Amino acid sequence: MTDDSADEFLALLDELRIMAKVGLRYADDPYDTERYERILELVSEWYGRSVDMPTREVRDRFADELGYVTPKVSGDAAIFDDDGRILLQLRADDETWCLPGGYTEPNESPRETAVRETREETGLTVEPVDLVGIYTRASGEYGPHGLVVHVYLCAVNGGDLEVSHEGQDVRYWSIDEVPVWHNHHHAHCARDARELWGEMANR
Repeated sequence: MTDDSADEFLALLDELRIMAKVGLRYADDPYDTERYERILELVSEWYGRSVDMPTREVRDRFADELGYVTPKVSGDAAIFDDDGRILLQLRADDETWCLPGGYTEPNESPRETAVRETREETGLTVEPVDLVGIYTRASGEYGPHGLVVHVYLCAVNGGDLEVSHEGQDVRYWSIDEVPVWHNHHHAHCARDARELWGEMANR
């Protein structure tokens, strides 16, 4: 199976998983419940085969998601120095460069996520000054789940730049000189943020 085919297959499984979970939440007919349970069993089995994970473990993981299943939510920070270079982290897992950020925790807003993740990943405390944009990533593009990314233009108000356990390096880059982006979304978000930063600098 090619990488594209594998991504498409994971996207299909994710869509079926969501349909089954939502169906189980609203089903009144016991036969419908049975059908949705079977769909979830099949999804768990084939998802497990695709990522080399036991079916039972996959099913338990799915069971932890309650209510209406939606995409994951994250908050990222776009931070620039006086020369218009953007702060990026070199990820330890795949050695690509990305904006500071990550998944939103329970009872946390994406804005708060951007601040927390920046502190954890770079050692800096920041204040969001504007929303750059909200971006979507389809399931299968990077991991099995869809993602809604909130990117905030942030100003540094404290801390010292340091590398976290999640990264190998953290530094400011000219956007056009970044060697390997984590994925095309980060490059797109960074360029949008650079444009907004330039507009605010010229006001």
